[in-house]
Amino acid sequence: MTALLNQEQIEKYNIPGPRYTSYPTAVQFEPIDNFSLTEYLSYINRSPRDVSIYLHLPFCASLCWYCGCTTVITRNQDKADVYLKILEKELENLSMLLHPQHKVKQIHYGGGTPTFLTPSQLQRLGKLLHKYLNIDLNTEFGVEIDPRSFTKAHLDAMMEFGMNRASIGMQDINPEVQEAIHRIQPVDMVQQTVNLLRQAGITSINLDIIYGLPKQTRIRFQNTLKAIDSLQPDRLAIYSYAHVPWIKPAQKLLKDKDLPTPEEKLFLLQDAMHYMEKLGFNHIGMDHFARPDDELAIALREGTLQRNFQGYSTLSGLDLYGLGMSSISSVGSYYFQNEKHLESWEQAINKYGFAWNKGLKLNPEDEFRRSIIMEIMCSRQLNFRDIWNKWYINPLEHFKHELKALKPFEDDGIVEVSAEGIIILPKGRHFLRNIAMVFDQYLNMKREKPTFSKTL
Repeated sequence: MTALLNQEQIEKYNIPGPRYTSYPTAVQFEPIDNFSLTEYLSYINRSPRDVSIYLHLPFCASLCWYCGCTTVITRNQDKADVYLKILEKELENLSMLLHPQHKVKQIHYGGGTPTFLTPSQLQRLGKLLHKYLNIDLNTEFGVEIDPRSFTKAHLDAMMEFGMNRASIGMQDINPEVQEAIHRIQPVDMVQQTVNLLRQAGITSINLDIIYGLPKQTRIRFQNTLKAIDSLQPDRLAIYSYAHVPWIKPAQKLLKDKDLPTPEEKLFLLQDAMHYMEKLGFNHIGMDHFARPDDELAIALREGTLQRNFQGYSTLSGLDLYGLGMSSISSVGSYYFQNEKHLESWEQAINKYGFAWNKGLKLNPEDEFRRSIIMEIMCSRQLNFRDIWNKWYINPLEHFKHELKALKPFEDDGIVEVSAEGIIILPKGRHFLRNIAMVFDQYLNMKREKPTFSKTL
């Protein structure tokens, strides 16, 4: 059963905070010593390791005004040919850095719009991946899909090289909302995309939905929720619209008067939670849901759920290498990010072979707190004895200030704290970010403007 959300508590905890796809977060990244990083990567790749590959394909034919992604807006598909040429150099250099017997267990195409690429360009990309990397036949291979630029030819081109998962950006089905956010996408178009995927044998389909968009009302949002039942996805991500125009200038095109009030937005969230329960989806955490027989739901029940820069995952212990402009890697004790701008990324690859610009080498306290925060986000509990056995740290002493800070969460029925550990109660699955924030030692650093979106 989905725990009922208390309006007063939602307002209390709806504050800016990280999504914790990493800890420390990318806000802490700073210029990185590429020589030291290269030495480190060479050292740990002396033996075979399991690898996850993220490819950032930034191109979009038009700008969605709500979007917070790093994109390049163009209708010139020849630009993708140039991009793939540079990407091949990056892939080749990465292959020389990895152990010859590495195994790629996970691939993800993100963007931008991966399906901006033509079918022949996608075939070219697939050939490059298989040329330079050891890709297992059972590799989890997911692609973000925009129904407006998706055809069977795109699907065939990607499945030829192993694609077996899809994530569809639906956002909202109402014409008034779509016009307000500059993304016209009739629900029939989404249904056609789902049909193509199912007919091809794709058994893992995710839908992305956003609440809090301009022109959304409870009645209109109900239309979007009802569409879920007919589309029959395996997973859902129901994101809160993050209005951060000081970070994403395109959002200034949205009219403030069209945005739902905070009260209206909270009703949209509550409606979504109730509807997911009605449809029988398991609440994985935060804004993610999955059917009971989905791998994410099984991983949650079995305590093996993971979290990385792409969100929740069932695969653990993978070295994540991000390729393409702005992409982020996570390998061992290092986070490192590529140049964010297309020209800078291209120049760096041509000159140095890699485009690492910023990053962070985690210190022992960072690594310890990362494990704590990921347990909160994925397992919904902390076992103090397990922490002692793994880290030789007494959490009752080490976190005495944090445990005091959890008192309001206890009073509100969000967590239960004892000498044995911390259990996140059913209501707490909505407030995982807030609970994790208690253990984030970087949050008190002063900044001129809010850095994060609100937690709900």
